[in-house]
Amino acid sequence: QVQLVESGGGLVQSGGSLRLSCVASGRIAYVNVMDWYRQAPGKQRELVASMNDNGNINYGESVKGRVSISRDNAKNAAYLQLNNLKSEDTAVYYCRSTLRPLDAQRLQSIWGPGTQVTVSS
Repeated sequence: QVQLVESGGGLVQSGGSLRLSCVASGRIAYVNVMDWYRQAPGKQRELVASMNDNGNINYGESVKGRVSISRDNAKNAAYLQLNNLKSEDTAVYYCRSTLRPLDAQRLQSIWGPGTQVTVSS
C-alpha cells in the first residue's frame, strides 16, 4: 500500500524557519506531482507549493518569497522550506502526491496525515 508521511512540523517563533519533509513509501512506479497544502482552523485548505517531475514549480500567493519546494526523486520525497514564518502560517501542512502505484494503470492522488506548524508571535 502506498502512503505519504510528513515530518518536520513543530512550534517556532515568528521570523523563524522550518523544513518539512514528505516521503512516499510502498510499491511505486512513478511520481508525477508532489504538492504541499495547508489548512488553518476555520479556513479552507490552500495550496502552498507544487512541483512536478519536470521541475516546474508553483507557489501559493500567500507564501511566495518565503517558501521553497524541492524534491528528491530517488527517494520519492519532497521538502518544503518555510522561512520568515508568521503567525498566520499556523496550520496543518499536508503533502499530496499524484503517482502511479506498481499495481495500478492510472495515476492516483494520495494525501499524507499532515504535520502541525505553530508559529508563536
